Amino acid sequence: MTAGAPTASGLAVVVGAGGALGAALLAQLRRDGSYARVLGLGRTGELRIDYADEASIAAAAQAVASLRDESGMELRLLVVATGFLHGPQGQPERSWRHLDAGYLQQVFLVNTFGPALLIKHFFPLLPRQGRCVAAFVSAKVGSIGDNALGGWYGYRASKAALNQLVKTAAIELTRNNPESMCVALHPGTVDTPLSQPFAKTGLTVRPPREAAADLLGVLAGLAPADSGALLDYRGQTLPY
Repeated sequence: MTAGAPTASGLAVVVGAGGALGAALLAQLRRDGSYARVLGLGRTGELRIDYADEASIAAAAQAVASLRDESGMELRLLVVATGFLHGPQGQPERSWRHLDAGYLQQVFLVNTFGPALLIKHFFPLLPRQGRCVAAFVSAKVGSIGDNALGGWYGYRASKAALNQLVKTAAIELTRNNPESMCVALHPGTVDTPLSQPFAKTGLTVRPPREAAADLLGVLAGLAPADSGALLDYRGQTLPY
């Protein structure tokens, strides 16, 4: 990647602002002052979205569009920091024997279908000129080329599908704006409710604030040639 500074004006939107990593990203962006306005979206908060309700995503996009039009500020940064690994719907599978339709539906809803609908409704708001970035928090375990351990069928597959969405959307976005960038991000293991049950002795687990700073540093250094890539929190390209 080549160095570049983020636009010092315009709108930034963080989806998943109610989660630990999303909240840290939102707070860091507001501290930085790199954007004129920073909005947080989630199941609660300034603008409510529910991945099971496409109308809520469309309404949130319309609210951002209205703010853009009223203020004259373009949407220059979209960060999607939502994710699902475990919950009442189930746990990550250790074997094919544990595959369950209910768990698969939930993990794909949050990790794949929701982000796909965000692309549908929010990408038309991105400017057709000048630097803009769309970033989706993914996971290294979603890499097919890096999968040497197996297990976690649904989570791996849903994140691999997200990576394909990002790659495909990046191609279309570049046609609309050659200075645009769309990437998937691996944040490492972050100390959040998502990762806590799976933290192992010797595994490096980082605070959300540190992870957020690292990810935003990667985004600040993006160049158009990086669009469509899966990058880790150090800025290294990972295999899809």
